[in-house]
Amino acid sequence: MPPKRAAAAASEAARAAKRAKTASASKKTAVKAKADAPKKAAPAKKKETATKTVAAKKAVAPKKAAAPARKKTPKPSEGSDKENADAAPKVNGVKRKRDENEEQPDEVVAGDAQVNGERSTKRAEKEEAEAAPVKKRKIAAPKPAPKRVVRELKAINEPPTQVMDIFVFGEGTAGELGLGSVRVDGKKPIDVKRPRINHNLKGVVQVACGGMHVAALTKDNKILTWGVNDQGALGRDTTWEGGLRDVDDEDEDSDDEDTGMNPKESTPGEIDTSDIPEGTKWVQLVASDSATFALTTTGQVYGWGTFRSNEGILGFNKHVMVQRTPTHVPELSRIKQLAAGLNHVLALDDKNKIYAWGAGQQAQLARRLLERDDLAALYPTGIGALPGRAKAEKIACGSYHSFVIDNKARVIGWGLNNYAELGVEDEAGQDGGFVMRPQLIKSLEGYEIADIAGGEHHSLACTKDGQLITWGRIDGHQVGQPSASFSEDNTIWDERQKPRILLVPTVVPDIGGVVRVAAGTDHSFAITADGKVYSWGFSANYQTGQGTTDDIEAPTLIDNSAIRDRKIVFAGAGGQYGILGALPLEN
Repeated sequence: MPPKRAAAAASEAARAAKRAKTASASKKTAVKAKADAPKKAAPAKKKETATKTVAAKKAVAPKKAAAPARKKTPKPSEGSDKENADAAPKVNGVKRKRDENEEQPDEVVAGDAQVNGERSTKRAEKEEAEAAPVKKRKIAAPKPAPKRVVRELKAINEPPTQVMDIFVFGEGTAGELGLGSVRVDGKKPIDVKRPRINHNLKGVVQVACGGMHVAALTKDNKILTWGVNDQGALGRDTTWEGGLRDVDDEDEDSDDEDTGMNPKESTPGEIDTSDIPEGTKWVQLVASDSATFALTTTGQVYGWGTFRSNEGILGFNKHVMVQRTPTHVPELSRIKQLAAGLNHVLALDDKNKIYAWGAGQQAQLARRLLERDDLAALYPTGIGALPGRAKAEKIACGSYHSFVIDNKARVIGWGLNNYAELGVEDEAGQDGGFVMRPQLIKSLEGYEIADIAGGEHHSLACTKDGQLITWGRIDGHQVGQPSASFSEDNTIWDERQKPRILLVPTVVPDIGGVVRVAAGTDHSFAITADGKVYSWGFSANYQTGQGTTDDIEAPTLIDNSAIRDRKIVFAGAGGQYGILGALPLEN
């Protein structure tokens, strides 16, 4: 070998040996540093691994690359989706460059480096976790929720117990007589001229009459309903696939001729009780034009149907237009008594507070209503203290007006008064005349009122000594007064000089011993202490039970073979029908 080349070779060998020695020293230093490094808490392990990785990278990598500058993480609204997608993923807080190839050789990167043949802790744990069989996580059965403690309410009301035989009369084409849809024993279930016993009703202890539907409570705690169910007033499903009869093919002599009425509406049926707690006991029912409400022994109230305003259906509450099945009215508790008008209801609680709800456009709720929030009227709201802080004993309603009899046998009233149906002369005879707040009816002072009722535009009451008093609209003989009772002082006359409105409550002559009164739309009833019943008023649909379509001008005894020897204890009425309840005959 030439001297120059040999020298060069020797020089190269010396440099190689020096590099090897340096590399060996570096390795020993790294190993010693690893051995001498103090143990750190678990949370710092990632940082240590990252430090060793950087050291290893410096030792192995042929070239030292400059560390990329840390970029500020953009907010969700900053940057494009592409920029976010291209950003390098972070590993242990350090961005890792994303390689475009699917398969990559092991690279010496932070969090994934080999040091002396050992993988980083995180990668090793990850691979072990992936290799290990996946254990199914046991799902513990949910602990049963603690049983809800339902506070048992104390009974504050007693259910009625006196059973009655029910007699019906009137038009009946809406099924409100409850006689079914076919003839029985040759008798049609419609246009019943005089009282007829209803054999579909057994064990009835109380009856509530609405405009075109009826509800009855039985001794065995069932609520039966019948009549029109267009807005859910019956509280049960009455869907029927039948249709109207063919009048041209009707055989007048057929005993079982179907009237074409829905048999599920015209026949009494039990309400849907699916949402009523077991053990609920009923004490009272009331019916408005398109709704029914029921009171329990514990003072709770349930209802179904809807309310109507001048513009149409108002709703059952803010959230339900038509309530088809019975539901609880949560705003009411400890109620002692209910009363219903055409489209409003009153409730009296055990602390002498009166609630009112429904349609209130005629002031029958005793409060002003804003047009923009007329649905607020659908929630029971207290009417405030009665005049003189009177204590209510009985509540009653006409179609658009309301009454209270207090503990001193005085009458308090409010609502529509354009026909003086409240017994208040102010604004009577004027459209829109009404009494906004409860006021003492001064025209009834001097009488001790025992019972009171209201029709559409007339009212009647009986005193504790059996007198019958009437007032309000006259033109359909609603007040049952003879013409001699009308004078310039107590009556408003129309342009034809006929009596129109009886302004002052007036005693009806030739009848006494009255203990109970009732009113339909334009006809009325009075029951005497000896169990006789009298009727008068509008009779175009036989609703007076007198067997005629002519108006009955004065209280007239209802006398037919069906009730002649019976003691009447109940009378009720709707628009075109009447119902009587009699004590059962002794066996």
